[in-house]
Amino acid sequence: MNTLPPAASGPAGTLFVVAAPSGAGKSSLVSALLEVDHQISLSVSHTTRLPRPHEVDGQHYCFVGRAEFERDVAAGIFLEHAEVHGNWYGTSRVQVEALLAGGRDVLLEIDWQGAAQVRRSMANCVGIFILPPSRAELERRLRGRASDSEEAIERRLRNSRNEIVHAREFDYLMVNDVFADAVADLQAIVRAVRLRSASQLQRRAALLAELLEDRA
Repeated sequence: MNTLPPAASGPAGTLFVVAAPSGAGKSSLVSALLEVDHQISLSVSHTTRLPRPHEVDGQHYCFVGRAEFERDVAAGIFLEHAEVHGNWYGTSRVQVEALLAGGRDVLLEIDWQGAAQVRRSMANCVGIFILPPSRAELERRLRGRASDSEEAIERRLRNSRNEIVHAREFDYLMVNDVFADAVADLQAIVRAVRLRSASQLQRRAALLAELLEDRA
């Protein structure tokens, strides 16, 4: 008799962790993915840095003061938190766990330090690292923002080497050269992960039960 493992009470979502050096185009790629894929939710990170002109509190980041951030760390609010380029960033544990339990896929846009913390808590997460096509292009993109000081740009360029060396720790590695191609690559990764048999055995439990039903 053909049998399948018993289905769980409901299919849990997948946690995608996307990291990149500053200037690689991570935020633009994530935004493009979210526009076309409505099955995935972005976890909005908390940060102590000041908002950029186009950023909206609660949509791009939850902007908080350093004292409030430190209180949240002490209270165990964050799934991960790390200092990046002199500012603190953190991900709400409650928000992520609630979305996953409800069957939603969740995307975290964080740095390699935060990704390492998430892997220790949620070993089944899927890590994606984004590279720029060249160092010259990375610098061009950083300067093209016209929102950072020269000191900040130089710091981000120096830190990028230490960030990129951790690329090997991720499940997928992609290059953001031609933007449309990179968006397609990111979509392909998400689709491939969703088609893993472990996930499909839960999501397609009713279909599989019907196909295996012995009506003789």
